[in-house]
Amino acid sequence: MLIYKITGKLPREEIFGLTSQMRRSAISIPSNIAEGKKRKTRADFIQFLRIADGSAAELETQMIIARELYPKIPFVNSELLLTEVQKMLAVMIKKLQTPNS
Repeated sequence: MLIYKITGKLPREEIFGLTSQMRRSAISIPSNIAEGKKRKTRADFIQFLRIADGSAAELETQMIIARELYPKIPFVNSELLLTEVQKMLAVMIKKLQTPNS
């Protein structure tokens, strides 16, 4: 996972700060999608997709902070990937909210 590689480049003193938080946020995204898919209702799935989107927003914020604190670490690819994930989540939520889809 790209976030694990990137956070591995953060200073050791960030192990319980940004490193830990960014990894938890990154893992939370697919975990919530999977849990929501296993639920029995469309409404539950949509709710878990929203939670995953919230985790993506957390990760986005953490990457902004990390980029400011550690400008030599290349976050570009992870930012682009996260943007794509956020777009996919938005489309999935919108489609599932549409009746008869």
